[in-house]
Amino acid sequence: MYPCFFVSDLHGHLDRYDKLLHAVRVEKPRAVLLGGDLLPSALAWAKGADADFLHDWLAVRLGLLSEEMGEEYPRILVILGNDDPRVEEEGVLQIAARGLCEYVHERKVPLGGFDLYGYAYVPPSPYLLKDWERYDVSRYVDVGCVSPEEGMRTVAMSAAEMRFSTIRDDLDRLVGEAALDRAVLLFHAPPYQSKLDRAALDGRSVDGVEMDVHVGSIAIRRFIEARQPAITLHGHVHESARLTGSWRDRIGRTHLFSGAHDGPELALVRFDPERPGEANRELL
Repeated sequence: MYPCFFVSDLHGHLDRYDKLLHAVRVEKPRAVLLGGDLLPSALAWAKGADADFLHDWLAVRLGLLSEEMGEEYPRILVILGNDDPRVEEEGVLQIAARGLCEYVHERKVPLGGFDLYGYAYVPPSPYLLKDWERYDVSRYVDVGCVSPEEGMRTVAMSAAEMRFSTIRDDLDRLVGEAALDRAVLLFHAPPYQSKLDRAALDGRSVDGVEMDVHVGSIAIRRFIEARQPAITLHGHVHESARLTGSWRDRIGRTHLFSGAHDGPELALVRFDPERPGEANRELL
């Protein structure tokens, strides 16, 4: 067995991190997958609040946990999300250099006999921070959303990359022609028109045009349909499980799990890549 934890969208809430670290200490999973939106909000970052969360809080806690658990300390696999300022990526890499986590955005690493791929970008959203946004399959932008070419960034990106890069092309480059029947994909965005991307946008419109209540990625949906990885992990849309009644979905043979949650609790997904049908999610 290769027991794994998956969480997402912790947004710097210390109580949720404390619950996660306690569960790690007690249950001793082999791996902990963190699916983005891990840091205090972008607005708090812009105001200078909690700017040292990574080094003065998270790295310290992980260091203490590593010392306490020794060889039982799990692999901690990390991507960031659309609310995480990309300028903080360097801090994550510094923590990774200490052996306390592994940064897996646009990377492939082994995971208990499976291949794990990480990917942080999401389609255009209404939010102004654009560090982790890409066009989806084309330069189309949903009603009410702001183009990746607008908004703000904490790390410079060329005009050409902002204009022409897509999630579709990124995924093609990331996995190439590899077989994915024993692959786990760690995304921040969920796939379009699934139980995991349902937003609370009912009845809302912009200039008389209704907003789509499904806000996930078309590219990720098509990728899952075509390539059928064993498991995909998602976050981003906090209210989806409440609105659809499900934190999990299936697309063909692929099992999809969401770690997003819009309550005060930590949503902890436990799974073994060999037994995805037995996965469970607990609110702590």
